[in-house]
Order: sequence, then C-alpha cells, then structure tokens
Amino acid sequence: MNPGLTLDAGGLIGLDRDDRRVIALLARASEIGARITVPATALAQAIRSPDKQARLARLVRQPTTEVVPLDRVDATSVGRLLAASDTSDITDAHVVVCARRSGQSVLTSDPGDLQSLDPGLFVIPVAGLTG
Repeated sequence: MNPGLTLDAGGLIGLDRDDRRVIALLARASEIGARITVPATALAQAIRSPDKQARLARLVRQPTTEVVPLDRVDATSVGRLLAASDTSDITDAHVVVCARRSGQSVLTSDPGDLQSLDPGLFVIPVAGLTG
C-alpha cells in the first residue's frame, strides 16, 4: 500500500470543516512527503467558494498533490466500473479508479459506496458530508 492518500468529496469537505482526523492524516502525509491524489470530480463536488475554502485551496496547490482530470482513459475505466457494479455515481467510480492506480488508501465519508465498487479498497472513514 502506497503511503499517500486519495481524497473523495467527503474527505475534502472534512478538511474544509476542520475535521481533526483529516488534518492529522494530511499532516502526517506531508511529513513523510507522501503524494495526495484528488480526483477532479471529487474536487468539483467539494469546492463552492474557493476564496473562502483556504485549507482546500492550499491542499490542491501543494506540489505533492495531484488533481487527476477525468480524461478519456479514466472516463472509459469509470464507465466500465459503473457497468460492472451496476451503479451510477461517476465521482465514486473516479475515486476508486484513482486510488487503484496510485495504490493509496481513500479518505471518505462514504466507505460503503466505495467498497461496493471495490471490496478490496482500503478506506479511512471521516465525517465529511455528515460531520
């Protein structure tokens, strides 16, 4: 397992809402120089007022953070994953595709949704949308 982290919208919202667990995990990742992966679809769900979301804006500007676009290759992988799982949440599937490729754990407020797409995915539950 890669020491980096992939964040879904819930993880990003947790950061924005000052969730201590999210902040601690990201601080630890920074200390060891671990990569942070942010699927662009998750960022789109979480960002509403970039000028007021300082922590989130700072995270995506860090050199160790990669914002992964939903390009042709990932869009095809997302579509295949949705078809195989008979689900329809593009963002969840994009998070899974990014986490699989990077070999990272996922900070998420929806562990069940992500694990229904990939039961082997390692998730770290955070408050996110419900916190």
